[in-house]
Amino acid sequence: MKLCNTAAAMSIFLSLTGRVASFIPSATRYAVNKSVASTSTLQNLSAFTSKSVIHSSTSRFMATKEAPVEEKADVLPTNDDEDLLKIRHSSAHVMAMAVQQVFPEAQTTIGPWIDNGFYYDFYFPETTDEETGETIPSRKLSDSDLKTVKKAMDKICGKNYPITREEVSREEAKARIEAIGEPFKLEILESIKTEPITIYHIGEEWWDLCAGPHVESTGKIPKKAIQLQNVAGAYWRGDENREMLQRIYATAWKEVPQLKAYKKMLVEAKKRDHRVLGKQLDLFSIQEDAGGGLVFWHPKGSKIRTKIEDFWKEAHIEDGYDIIYTPHIANLNLWKTSGHNDFYRDGMFQQMEVENEEYQIKPMNCPFHCLMYADELRSYRDLPIRWGELGTVYRYERSGTLHGLMRVRGFTQDDAHIFCLPDQLQDEIVGVLNLIETILSRFGFDDYEIMLSTQPDKSVGSDDIWGSATAALE
Repeated sequence: MKLCNTAAAMSIFLSLTGRVASFIPSATRYAVNKSVASTSTLQNLSAFTSKSVIHSSTSRFMATKEAPVEEKADVLPTNDDEDLLKIRHSSAHVMAMAVQQVFPEAQTTIGPWIDNGFYYDFYFPETTDEETGETIPSRKLSDSDLKTVKKAMDKICGKNYPITREEVSREEAKARIEAIGEPFKLEILESIKTEPITIYHIGEEWWDLCAGPHVESTGKIPKKAIQLQNVAGAYWRGDENREMLQRIYATAWKEVPQLKAYKKMLVEAKKRDHRVLGKQLDLFSIQEDAGGGLVFWHPKGSKIRTKIEDFWKEAHIEDGYDIIYTPHIANLNLWKTSGHNDFYRDGMFQQMEVENEEYQIKPMNCPFHCLMYADELRSYRDLPIRWGELGTVYRYERSGTLHGLMRVRGFTQDDAHIFCLPDQLQDEIVGVLNLIETILSRFGFDDYEIMLSTQPDKSVGSDDIWGSATAALE
């Protein structure tokens, strides 16, 4: 079996299991029960870590262990609840209307619903003082501004404006957008490929390009179950070369008790923030003098990490894997051959010059494993070959996206590649799924989802190979 065939087939395979990050664009995601992630994880971790790992912090852990177990909170609704989704979507429109009432210079962009509420992005251009002619810098929203916007929202809800849908031609939509001076909406209109164009109105006061759905009127929005949370920066279209926008985040629920439960959850989550615990327990740090997103493991944290890595290695060796190690950099030509330089260049650091050749710090391990496989002739009798690596990789992330250990620029990932024959695929898939379950369950993760990624628009390998690999997954 050719190397490229094997690699293409296993890209789908590993994308399913979530054991390799981004050799082929992956939708893999684990949704873990939040009730499991706090106490059970620490208890299961302590099951295979020695007392010396956390010796100096025993009192802190014992306090957690001996604390009374809280009753399980009611599960908050999600956007699968269509009524809640409508509330959040309509609330985003009401907030945008309120912002433009309070700050007429504000230009609107997008305002989608998200997991716990919604957000809306605004652009505040520089303005000119009509009396003096002086240029006024663009407005920076503050907490007091959010209070003012919320009061305006409450008034809009209180007036019970009808929310109505209108279909117009592309030309009509463009003319209306130009008439109110909303340049970002023109870009949004250009990105809409279907017709007719749909517009949602709030009474006769305000409108927006939108596909819906929405509540029937602003009076249907439970205004006391909505809270504006904070302001953050965001580039238009995620492009750092475009305008910097101001994003207002908000949470929205069907009733006040749900909002209270959500706020309580945030308070509890803050207490358990891994960044806070990491510092309190002296486990790790991120030294800004060295650069953002680069993790320093302290002695205590390193002991825990070593125990976890030893468990990982033992589990893989028992399952028939050989452990390998690969370099942290390679000649740029390798990344060009693998396609990473074309597909993932935006997520890679700049190259470095070594003796008149360009080298790339690795964003992933896949080409290295494939290079090793191709280094010698192999018989079909050698297959399957299972290689596992705790590979440290580096990816360019904008500073505004960095977040503790959750979003970093350098990290070590559980990475493996399996080279096998087509008729071995299904058995290998089952084997990897069993291994994943073994490892996740050891940490108390027993409620999760696996999302399947199949062939993306940009891919390596022939359609026939992708087809056979996908069939094996089925």
